[in-house]
Amino acid sequence: MPTAAKAERILILCVDRDDDIGVKAGINTPVLGRKENVNAAASLALRDPEEADANAMFEAVRIYDNLKKSKKGHEKYEVATIAGSDLHGVEADRQLVAELTEVLNEFPATDVILVTDGYADEMVLPLIESRVPVTSVRRIVIQHSKSIEETAAVFSRYLKILVTNPRYSRMFLGLPGILFIVLGVLWYLDWLAYAGQALAIIAGAFLVVRGFRLDKTAQNFIKWIKEYSPPPFTVQIAGFSALAGILLILVGGYLGGTAVANVATASADTFFTQVPSLIGEFLLQSTYLIAIGICVILSGRAVRWFFERDLRLWRTIVIVIGVAWSSVMFVEASQILIKPESAYTTLVYTIVGGIPVIVSTVLTVLLLRRKYSSYFEETDEAMVDFEER
Repeated sequence: MPTAAKAERILILCVDRDDDIGVKAGINTPVLGRKENVNAAASLALRDPEEADANAMFEAVRIYDNLKKSKKGHEKYEVATIAGSDLHGVEADRQLVAELTEVLNEFPATDVILVTDGYADEMVLPLIESRVPVTSVRRIVIQHSKSIEETAAVFSRYLKILVTNPRYSRMFLGLPGILFIVLGVLWYLDWLAYAGQALAIIAGAFLVVRGFRLDKTAQNFIKWIKEYSPPPFTVQIAGFSALAGILLILVGGYLGGTAVANVATASADTFFTQVPSLIGEFLLQSTYLIAIGICVILSGRAVRWFFERDLRLWRTIVIVIGVAWSSVMFVEASQILIKPESAYTTLVYTIVGGIPVIVSTVLTVLLLRRKYSSYFEETDEAMVDFEER
């Protein structure tokens, strides 16, 4: 014998996501049955004749009546209304799911015909389809078109972003707020004649800050200050000595330049003949400070290499001695450049005397390096200056 066709149970479901039926008419949901839905829709329409949810409920009843008239022998129909919450969001969706489950327990439907009153209610379509198939969606448009409602929904969404998102609220709320405050102060002081200039300055400053990302730079600087961790003690010593040495070098260069400016003449004919004396004046006034600055920088590094047990300490000591002695030679040479008739014997004695000083320094450093070799550790950098053959 042929098997009888299984009866289909079709539920005409009206959705009120923001719970207007409960808020305005005080009706508890879910509402199940034709008579109950008609009474509930009439009650809501009496409270608010312009309410679209009432029209959606009447449309659900109309669809129910039409299906009943053309009823097939194996189909059963029911009409129901479920509501969410006026809190919207997750709370509304959870309430809708709970009421849908309650309706399906009373009328276990195999298909759903969804009736909504607009854009927001159709957002629940995936929630319903996850529990029962939706075979049709009927949308009721009352006193407005679909495009207007969707535009209003998109506009309200972006308006909420402008208000709640700090990235945009600073521009669209903060700047107008500042302008209104300034305008109010000027009005109180009876200085409205300067309102245009004040507003232009504020708007220009805001555009400069945003255009050059000065606010981002300030935030990063503040973050760097908060998270700043001082470097090791040896690095601090080297950094301080480098700063002091650079300052001495700059001052020495300034003194040398000032001395050159004081003795130089504006005549082009005599300028080239003055070049040796100008070089001599620069060296005479700047050499010692520049040499001291270089020695200060190298001394700071030497202290760092000592605490870090770095063999570069020995090379740095030799360089410091060499720079210090070289400064004496440059000063003596500057005397000859300024006055060519001066005796050059002092320069010669300085150069000749510097040779044993440098040699003795190198030998002393080699002996100290050998004596304290256990204290120092070899670095990755090749130390070819003091290789022992």
